[in-house]
Formats: sequence, structure tokens, C-alpha cells
Amino acid sequence: MKQGKLIRTLLVALPAGLFILGFGAMVMSTMTSPESIVDPNEKIRLEAASLHRKPVNRDDLEQYLNTLCVKIGERNLKTPEALEKTAIWLESTLGSGNIGYPIKRQIYEVNGKTVRNLIAELPGTTRREEIVVIGAHYDTVPNCPGANDNGTGVAGLLALARAFAGEQQERTLRFVAFVNEEPPYFHTEDMGSVRYAKKCKIDGDKIVAMLALDSIGYFTDEPGSQSVPEGLEGSFPDAGNFLAFVGDPNSRFIVDSAKATFANASEIPALGGVFPTDAQGVGWSDHWSFWQEGFPAVMVTDTAPFRYSHYHKPTDTVDRLDLERLEDVVSGLKQVVNVWANPSGL
Repeated sequence: MKQGKLIRTLLVALPAGLFILGFGAMVMSTMTSPESIVDPNEKIRLEAASLHRKPVNRDDLEQYLNTLCVKIGERNLKTPEALEKTAIWLESTLGSGNIGYPIKRQIYEVNGKTVRNLIAELPGTTRREEIVVIGAHYDTVPNCPGANDNGTGVAGLLALARAFAGEQQERTLRFVAFVNEEPPYFHTEDMGSVRYAKKCKIDGDKIVAMLALDSIGYFTDEPGSQSVPEGLEGSFPDAGNFLAFVGDPNSRFIVDSAKATFANASEIPALGGVFPTDAQGVGWSDHWSFWQEGFPAVMVTDTAPFRYSHYHKPTDTVDRLDLERLEDVVSGLKQVVNVWANPSGL
């Protein structure tokens, strides 16, 4: 009799206990934030990546530009093999076999063809959940090798990724190569940065700053070389020898921070401001996509068509660029990213 009662008790208690254990595990799992889940191999992976760290330098920038604009050339969905070759090259350059980042792909289809954004992440330390995005688009308009637009942006992206390789900052850094920035995808749902910014919003990513690198390699001291967007007369110097930081009202703080930091780190004049978002040229890059989702974002640019006569033309070639000042630009931007990534140092 006692034995039967014991068996019945066990039959009731055992499932109940298992349920309680399972429910408790589920609650603990729910309460544990995703940020607390760390790759067990992260430390070793970062140490390995640090072996590839290099300061920003002209030789690397020139090599990246020659690969993109001479060896590959035009890259868009009218030349899908070249666009795919570019994506493969970027992935291998940023990836574990080279600079040392694990690469994530955001894949989607456009008119039956597969394209992708590429994301390389350097996890933060004390503010790991806060994210600084550094982005550049790797496509070009048709019939254009895209040295300045946007070979310089991509070269800068790679150089910055290498300069930070394996060296954790307080905040997480994401280096993102965007597809399909150029027309006919510009400001549409098929624009790579639109897809990425929307996903970040859905995922609840805490993006505290985004820097879009677009056309950062042409400079001239010739008087009268700089034109001005309609409605912004008086906002720009006469000569095209400066770098511009462009933001919307939600991005005022990071615009001011970028301009001040760059001015202290570089001999190139820095212009920065918050401009009307509908003004000509103000939303002409991937930062615009982040504005749409409420994220603070800044475009850094040499102002492209407002000083560069080869914009979107077959003559946008590497020999038109000022590689010495491009090196200075990217070195200065390295300091901007460093300040954004380490707010406790401010």
C-alpha cells in the first residue's frame, strides 16, 4: 500500500518538477539580454584580428581603389558579375582570412537577382549594446568606374576597419558595405541601406551614430571651384578644399562632434552643419536611410558634383583623386569614430 502511494506521488511530482524546471529556465532565458551572450571564442578571435591591425595609410587606400576601379570597374545590377565580384572581394578582405572580422550578409532579391549588404562587427566592452555604424556603398552608376563615387568611401571603410581590427572600444562598431545606393534604387525599398536601417529598427538595435562615407577624395584650392546647392548660398567656402559633415536636426550633436574632432586631427578644413533635409544634395547618400528610421546619422563628403566635374561619368578614375589628402581625411575620420565609440573619454 505504501509502495503504491509512493509510486503515485512520484508520478505526479516528477512531471510537475520537470515543468517547474523548464518554466524557470525559460524565464531566465527571457530575462537574459542578448548582449550578455558572448562568443566563447571572441577573445581569441579578436587577438588574431589584432595581428592585421594597421594605421590608415596611402598605400592601402590606393590598392583598394585600384582593385575596385581598375581591376573591377563599373559595378551595378547592369553588370551583375562585377557587382558580385565586388561583394566577394569585400567579404574576403574584411573577413577572417584577412582583416579578421566575422562577416554577416543581409541578402535580398531585386528583379530576380540576389544582392547583399555586408556587415563586419567589432563588439564593444562597457557599452556593448550601443552601436556606431560606419557605412559606404560599393555600387556605381552605369558606365562609370566610380573612383570617387564611391571607391573612396569603400577604401576608407576598409582602412578604418583595419585600423580598429581586434581593438575593442566601449561601444560596438559596425562596418557596413551597402549595395544599390545609386539610381534606379536610390531612395527606394531596394536601396541597400534602406533595407539595413529598417532591419536595425525592427531588431531594436541601439544605433547611437551612423557615418556615411561618400565621395571623400577630390580636393582643389582653385578659387571658384566650389559650387553651392540651391537654397544654401553662403554656407560654403569658395574653393573645394574642405570636407563637409552633413546632418539633420536629430543628428546635430554628432555633426558638431565630428566637425570638432576632425578639425583637431586634420589639416583639411572641416565644414559641418544641420541642413534642410529636402535641400539639394543633403540626403544624397546612405545616411538618409537612417534618418528615415529616426537614427542620428551624418554624411561625410567632399560634396561630389558641387566641385567634381567627373561625377557619375566614365572619367571618374583614380588619377583624378588627391590620394595624399584622402589619407589625411581617413586618418581624421579614424579619430571621429574613436571619439564616438568611447563616450567616457569625452
